[in-house]
Amino acid sequence: MEDTEIINLWKSFDKKLEENLKLNKQNAEDITRIKVKSFLGSMKPIKLFTVLVGLLWVGLLDIIIISVFKGASPFFLLSAVVLVILNKLAIGIYLYQLILLFQVDISDTILSTQEKIASLKTSTLWITRLLFLQLPVWTTFYWSKSMFENGNPVLLVLQVLISLSFALLALWLFFNINYKNKDKKWFKLIFSGNEWTPAIKSMELLDQIRQYKEEGKGGKGERRKGGKVKG
Repeated sequence: MEDTEIINLWKSFDKKLEENLKLNKQNAEDITRIKVKSFLGSMKPIKLFTVLVGLLWVGLLDIIIISVFKGASPFFLLSAVVLVILNKLAIGIYLYQLILLFQVDISDTILSTQEKIASLKTSTLWITRLLFLQLPVWTTFYWSKSMFENGNPVLLVLQVLISLSFALLALWLFFNINYKNKDKKWFKLIFSGNEWTPAIKSMELLDQIRQYKEEGKGGKGERRKGGKVKG
């Protein structure tokens, strides 16, 4: 009888312990989801502000291009058009990111939220690539025909070298801005603040939840397996 009571007490204790562990894991998951929502929410203001400023900027550029189209230098027009196209593409991606951020729901599955954050991460890389492609046009918009016809040859060579250097830098960044370079100093210098850090922290937190769940499933499987062997 005493042995039976001890076994029953042990089973009761084991059941309560398992329930407490399950409750603690659930609480930890809920808190983590709230943190994720907070991190992602902190990205909304800067992205919304960037979209508004970007719309004003490309609107101004459009007005300038239209107003000076007939008399402006071809170099200026080409530089301005490239600038407008790249900025409009970036604005479109920012709008896509805002839609993703407003779609995030902490009650969604971890996989669904991870997919949205992964899209945020990838699209942020693309925005940065596109915006860096602007570098060369900031060194060519003031070029003119008379500059090449009557300009100082030394200054012209220097100007071309500067523009070429900016173009090579822009292309290098376009092809090297990749998540695999995330641990490099130049990458960390570019990607920091509310445009990037909250998304990475959210991914890490969600990965922790996934690991907890996998460990919990593994633990259950081991206990059941152990129980069968014992029986």
